[in-house]
Amino acid sequence: MANKELMLMTDFYEYTMSYAYFKENKHEEIAYFDMFIRRIPDGGGFMIFNGLHRFIDFVKNFEFDEECIDYLRKTNCFDEEFLAYLKNLKLTVDIWACKEGTPVFANEPLVTVRGTLIQAQILETILLICINYATLVTTKGYRIVQAAQGRGVLEMGSRRAHGMDAAVEGARAAYIAGCTGTACTAAGVKYGIPVSGTIAHSYIQLHDNEFEAFKSYAQIAPDSCVLLVDTYDTLHSGIPNAIKVAKEELIPNGHRLKGIRIDSGDLAYLSKKARKMLDAEGLEDCKIIVSNSLDEFIIDDLILQDAKIDTFGVGENLITAKSTPVIGGVYKVVASEKNGEITPKIKISGNIEKLTNPGFKKVFRFFDNETNEAIADILALKEEVINKDEYLLFDPTAPWKQKRISNYHYIELQVPIFVNGECVYDCPTTEEVRKYCEQQMDTLWDEVKRQRYPHRYYVDYSEKLFNMKNELIKQNTVKI
Repeated sequence: MANKELMLMTDFYEYTMSYAYFKENKHEEIAYFDMFIRRIPDGGGFMIFNGLHRFIDFVKNFEFDEECIDYLRKTNCFDEEFLAYLKNLKLTVDIWACKEGTPVFANEPLVTVRGTLIQAQILETILLICINYATLVTTKGYRIVQAAQGRGVLEMGSRRAHGMDAAVEGARAAYIAGCTGTACTAAGVKYGIPVSGTIAHSYIQLHDNEFEAFKSYAQIAPDSCVLLVDTYDTLHSGIPNAIKVAKEELIPNGHRLKGIRIDSGDLAYLSKKARKMLDAEGLEDCKIIVSNSLDEFIIDDLILQDAKIDTFGVGENLITAKSTPVIGGVYKVVASEKNGEITPKIKISGNIEKLTNPGFKKVFRFFDNETNEAIADILALKEEVINKDEYLLFDPTAPWKQKRISNYHYIELQVPIFVNGECVYDCPTTEEVRKYCEQQMDTLWDEVKRQRYPHRYYVDYSEKLFNMKNELIKQNTVKI
């Protein structure tokens, strides 16, 4: 995407607000913003943070070129002094964020930005674009992989993706979540993800008959031959022809039929019939791959019905996160800074879920020393130090619910990404993010990862943050 398109990938009110700050001479004042997600999609118990790599690239390459300035000039909303300010603007922001692949939960800061009002404000939209979609699809992908119970999952959603960018980034997100590969060639080029694909129904239709199509493909790709068997009749034509090609063409020449794919019909019934037919002909090693608008719930049902499936090809329901196609990631101011003094800010709303957590914060995750399982997350103010021997957890929505823990260790979830505009973080490779994600997801209780009605993982407050938040609510609530 061209620089102008990226730099202007911003809600226009970011510029109108920035202009107002500039005209008020407030544009060099410092503010702190948190990016967080209000609600976990699909009624699930967790999310997996992703998308930071693209935001880092944007911040590194931040620059208003003449094309950007010319466009803003044509809106007739800004004076030349402001446009000159933007053209010469260099980012000096500090940014902290969770690592990609980290399991995260609602209402905890995933990214924190400290910067001048204009700098911090202009980053809002692009940050949300980068994080929201990638986090949504990674979370959906993990749920689907989890449902497959060790069977392979291929991401096959490019043609259903909401644009070319979504196809590539969605494939990366799915791979990080545990998918074995993708059908998206561009994702293979950009991120080194294994790519996979064989033949479509059109290939079979454009030959004189199904057998000739299978035979031709087997001759061309004898070491990777997977045949699509449902073009005409799966049980009475497709599978018998696949077996015939295996026995007459592949096996005599020292090859094996790698697999068959079924893309329609009752997948549980057909896969069980297919397995019997293949095994009866000595093709026990032939894999059965299925596709057709699958998601975690359909996969779960297929496994419960003892379907004989080795690999699931998942497309539209993964790449679009169809069951919950949007995630409520927001970017809210939490503090201002003047002469080195930080003043917390809070947003109070008629909707309880829109009440923000004020102050410059950090997030601690506590782990049990014996099991290495995550116990809870704690939101605390930045200056707070956590006791290493014991800690009192309490539910901020019901503070009488308390638990004193010991024999634990903890980490800070956010790490420095930019300091004074300079990147201090080495981005891991896609493969490294995938491995990190697997390791971190293993620290969650199985009950938290349950597909339906998961156990609630606790995100608590420090006592200091809890008291400060309640005091700010009192100060900003009109007495009637």
